[in-house]
Amino acid sequence: MTVLHPTGVNHLALSTRDMKTQLTFWSDVMGCAVKALYWMHGVEDTFHGFVELSGESYIAFVQHPDNAGEITLGVTHAGNAAGPVTAGTMQHVALHADSFDDLLALRDRIRAKGVQVMGPIDHGMLQSIYFGGPEGLALEVTTGSDIPANQWIDPEVVDLCGISDAELDALKNPEPYASQGGGVAQPNRDAWPNATLLPTERHDAAMAIPDEVAWERLSETTPPVETT
Repeated sequence: MTVLHPTGVNHLALSTRDMKTQLTFWSDVMGCAVKALYWMHGVEDTFHGFVELSGESYIAFVQHPDNAGEITLGVTHAGNAAGPVTAGTMQHVALHADSFDDLLALRDRIRAKGVQVMGPIDHGMLQSIYFGGPEGLALEVTTGSDIPANQWIDPEVVDLCGISDAELDALKNPEPYASQGGGVAQPNRDAWPNATLLPTERHDAAMAIPDEVAWERLSETTPPVETT
């Protein structure tokens, strides 16, 4: 058996009140092509837009008519890559560059489009530049891969997080898993009571929908524009 885990971020969905401005920034400043813009499936009066980082990775935006517009640093937004923000929300987004030369080239592109950039800064395991995006996004572009855990897991911080030696070993070595072919039944939420997708009653109702019924009734695969 091998360790089964997600292999990347397919899309990071961010809230927006101005889809056009976000798509323009990500296309013109960042060089990411717009790949999708349509009514969000199953959600009234809401737009969904995607820009491409790679064929398997996207930044997505959700424009709901009731999205709040007020930014409160330390609550709704961190404001920078080190600022406080409400737990469970996005602190900042770090995008990948393949090389240090590409990192500098992206810095040039971003600056050439009128956006101020700080860096690069060398963090040892990676090197990064920092800048802001529309609606208070805290953004980073970084280059680096294959972090050596034996160098970058600090025993002092491990202890302060309340992680024992046995727990750390388990965290560093996730147990392997053999696929059950989709046959594992829905568990109750006692083990992770805070890992809910919706408010409690709606969450329980949604999770009670049989898998085959969700697939049949909630799927929407027809693109808004048919091609020949």
